[in-house]
This record gives sequence, structure tokens and C-alpha cells, in this order.
Amino acid sequence: MQWKLFADLAEAADGRTVEVAVDGDTVGDALDALLDSRPALSGRVLTEDGELRDHVNLLRNGDAVDTDAPVEEGDELALFPPVSGG
Repeated sequence: MQWKLFADLAEAADGRTVEVAVDGDTVGDALDALLDSRPALSGRVLTEDGELRDHVNLLRNGDAVDTDAPVEEGDELALFPPVSGG
């Protein structure tokens, strides 16, 4: 499964694109695989309770999803940190 990461998340993961093997069929399973392979992301993406932080955007094929959404081979997953500007 391929993840695209942006801004400081890409820096923490040491790359904008990360390929992971997923053992499961949900976006949450794919997120677990990503965080297992790139532990530096955990604190930036998850709360202390292990929930996805409110300000992190989770996308599957360009659409916002939650961790319970199904995932299939070939889906593109992405994590966006909060964006601000002015």
C-alpha cells in the first residue's frame, strides 16, 4: 500500500512516499502498518489514546475517510498535517 505524506509528516517519515505491506482491510490497518514502519510519525499523527489527531487529514484516493473505511490494493492513501497561511 502506498502512502503519500506532506509537509512535516514527510520529513518525520524520511520521505514523501512510503510503501508498506498491510495485514488487514481497513484504512486503520494501513495506518498501523505505516506507523510501525515509521515510528517517528506516531506522535504527530496519533493522540496519547491512540486516536487520529483531529487536525490530521486522512485521505483515500483523494477523499477524506476515517480509519474504519475499507482499503483495497491499488488505493492511494495520504496524510496531511494542518495547513495555515495568510
